[in-house]
Amino acid sequence: MVQFVCYTSSLEPKKVEDALKDEYWIKTMQEELEQFERNEIFKNKTDESGNITRNKARLVAQGYTQVEGVDFDETFAPVARLESIRLLISVASVLQLKLHQMDVKSEFLNGYLSEEVYVEQPKGFSDPKYPDHVYRLSKALYGLKQAPRAWYEWLSKFLCSTGFIRGGVDKTLFIKKKEQELTIAQIYVDDIIFGSTSEHEVKRFVRDMQGEFEMSMMGELAYFLGFQVKQKEDGIFISQKKNAKNLVKKFDLEGSKAMRTPMSTTAYVTKDEEEIPADATMYRSMIGSLQYLTASRPDISYSVGVCARYQSAPRESHVKLARRILRYVKGTVNWGLWFSRDSNTILAGYSDADWAGNVDDRKSTSGGCFYLSNNLLIWMSQMLADYGISSGALIVYCDNTSAINISKNLVQYSRTKHIDIRHHFIRDLVEDGKVMLNHISTDKQLADIFTKSVDVKRFEFLRGAFGLCCI
Repeated sequence: MVQFVCYTSSLEPKKVEDALKDEYWIKTMQEELEQFERNEIFKNKTDESGNITRNKARLVAQGYTQVEGVDFDETFAPVARLESIRLLISVASVLQLKLHQMDVKSEFLNGYLSEEVYVEQPKGFSDPKYPDHVYRLSKALYGLKQAPRAWYEWLSKFLCSTGFIRGGVDKTLFIKKKEQELTIAQIYVDDIIFGSTSEHEVKRFVRDMQGEFEMSMMGELAYFLGFQVKQKEDGIFISQKKNAKNLVKKFDLEGSKAMRTPMSTTAYVTKDEEEIPADATMYRSMIGSLQYLTASRPDISYSVGVCARYQSAPRESHVKLARRILRYVKGTVNWGLWFSRDSNTILAGYSDADWAGNVDDRKSTSGGCFYLSNNLLIWMSQMLADYGISSGALIVYCDNTSAINISKNLVQYSRTKHIDIRHHFIRDLVEDGKVMLNHISTDKQLADIFTKSVDVKRFEFLRGAFGLCCI
């Protein structure tokens, strides 16, 4: 820690005037002005343990003053989904890849602008010779509405010029195939995760990127988007330990008793408009934080989803339920998802539904989970084709015999004629041999945890089946 403390400020300014009183922030802003960077105006960057490693000052344009059609046209830029990151980690486990990470400095300055844009000089850093002059931007700047798109277009153009192919499903995934070698790169704005079956290709990728952009090599992937990542010989473990601890502390539950399940089987959750209203802002903060935690904790997905239904008008009973989830998290802060290095590429899924289980509107709750090898995935099987992985027909296990019969029977009986043609998508896939629907007994239905609250014994069985564990 000493090496960081001696050269950084622990103060995180809320405005320019505060930053100008601190020598370390003045130095950081000067460096920023020279490079034209930005992320958040003043931000302390920390490692996975929470130690401050770097002060980041950003020069930001006042994009809110831009007028569509005058100052910019198209602004959309794809951003990797958390599901894509999980799929990448699972594929890396199966293919025995070591994942690395790099950070692009001044990333939004690498996109060229097609529009004519001017910005004022920042407060406290006006050029004494030309105090009334403004900057004319040839490249994008943070804050501009078109900056993300300009950066993405420049980066994707460069990667494609070096032999990479953009993913067909996820446009932030880039793959390079050379004989028996496979190199993958996943982009999340300025963070890049990459790996290869060839160490030579890893070095080549780093050399190419550093030759085109100013990069910071972060080494092996260990901390990304709030995820702690441990790459071991027999698999990869991801968790949100730091985030989980912060949530328990934030909502003052450090001294509370931990719970063995996130939701009681006897819980009766309704709107109950006659009950005492709760603090809606605080409740939404709890639910939003927990929803992000589900990225590595599928064991709380159902209970968090139930709580999320009542964010518009929360009651005290809803807050009590959300606090129970946090008390469960308190006892499992070190838990996360384990991705084993199993060599097979079988893709299988489990699907379940709780028919008309919502007591307020009698709507059903459905849930599903998908595995590549023995690893839990909760997203699209089509992306595997981009990685060059052939997993054969997708096997979906369902404990509803009637649903399986309808999907397999090409003759529409009178009882199913009212179903619109668009709902026969699965049956078409079954007919084409792309999906296989197999029956599974209810006691082996792993998707149960996504559709209903279950007792402790079954909950812990299902949790273990997902690869949730503590390392």
